[in-house]
Amino acid sequence: MKIIVVAGGTGGHIYPAIAIINKIREKEPDSDILYIGTSDRMEKDIIPKLGFKFVGLEMAGLNRRNVFSNISVFKKFKLAVKKSREIIHDFKPDVVIGAGGYVTVPVLYAAHKEHRPILIHEQNSVPGISNKFIGRFADRICVSLPNSLELFPKKKTVYTGNPRSEEIMNARKLLKTELGFLGNKKLVIVVMGSLGSTTMTLKIKDLIPGFNEKSYQVLIITGKKYYDDYKNIKISSNVKVVPFMDDLICLMKDSDLIISRAGASTIAEITAIGLPAILVPSPYVTNNHQYRNAKELEDAGACVIVPEKDFSKDRIIREIDKLFDHKEKYDAMVQNSKKFGLSDSATRIYNEIRKLVE
Repeated sequence: MKIIVVAGGTGGHIYPAIAIINKIREKEPDSDILYIGTSDRMEKDIIPKLGFKFVGLEMAGLNRRNVFSNISVFKKFKLAVKKSREIIHDFKPDVVIGAGGYVTVPVLYAAHKEHRPILIHEQNSVPGISNKFIGRFADRICVSLPNSLELFPKKKTVYTGNPRSEEIMNARKLLKTELGFLGNKKLVIVVMGSLGSTTMTLKIKDLIPGFNEKSYQVLIITGKKYYDDYKNIKISSNVKVVPFMDDLICLMKDSDLIISRAGASTIAEITAIGLPAILVPSPYVTNNHQYRNAKELEDAGACVIVPEKDFSKDRIIREIDKLFDHKEKYDAMVQNSKKFGLSDSATRIYNEIRKLVE
C-alpha cells in the first residue's frame, strides 16, 4: 500500500497516528508511508527520528478571539492545499489518513479534490473543529469512544477505539520495584500531562504532605519544566518525584491508581489495562473535551472526576482512601474501565483501511 498519514500539534494526535503506521508496517512491511505534519510543531522532530518520511506544511489554527488574524490563516490554508495536492498527485496514495490537528484540514481537503479515499480517526468524545469540517469528505470515520458514533454520519462511522490502546496491551510491564518502590505496597501515579501544568504544580505541591504516613506509595511526574519547583519540598520516603518517564505506560501495568488529566491518549491507556483513575480534566482545552472524555467514563463507573477548581489535599486524599478502603468499589472500577478498552484497536483501524483500498 501507499499511504499518506497526516496529524500534528500534540501528542494526542501524533502518537495515535504513529500507532496506525506501526500496525500498517506490521501487517504490510513493504508499505510506502509518507507523514505530513506542521513544519513548526513537535511532529517535525518526532517523526523523522522514527525513520518515517516527513513533509512539513506551514499551517495555523483559527483564532476565535481575533478574527482579523485569521486572514493569514486562510492564506496559509490555500497555500497548504495547493502544496498538498501536488504531493498527493505525485505520491499517488491508496488512502489518506487523518489523525487530528489543524494541519489535517488542507491535506484531507486536497485528498478529496484529488479523489483519494480518506479515513479519519477521532480521539476525543467530542470531535474537534478539524474533524467536524473534514468529516463530510471522509469515506470512513473511526472513533475512540462509543458516544462519538452519534456525532458523525452513521453509515461511514465505526467504533474502533484508540490505536494507542493496542500498543499499551503489547507493552512490557515495568515493575515498580525497578524504580525503588516496595512490591507489596500499592502505587499511585500523579501526572498532569507530559509537559506538566502551572496551575496543577501549585496544587500538587500542597498535596504532597497528605501522603505522609500513608500505607501506599506515590510517584509524582512533574513535567520537565516544573521539576525544579519541587526541589525545596520535604518529601516522605513513600514518595518519589521525577521530571518525566518515557516508559510510563509500562509502569502503569504495575500500578494501582493514576491521578491525571483526561486527554484522549490517557483515556486509551487507562482503559486498555483497566487502571482506576481520578481524572482532573483540563479546563483550558477547546470545547471542554477533556471533561466530556472523562464524563463518559465516570457515567459508567470507570473513573472519578475531580474538577481542577476542586482539587485540594483533603479532597484527593479522601478519594484515594475511598477507593483503596472499599475493595468492591475498586474492583468494579477496574472492570468498568476495561469495558472501554479495546485490545485490537489498531488492527480494527487497519481493517478499515484495507476495505477502502480494496
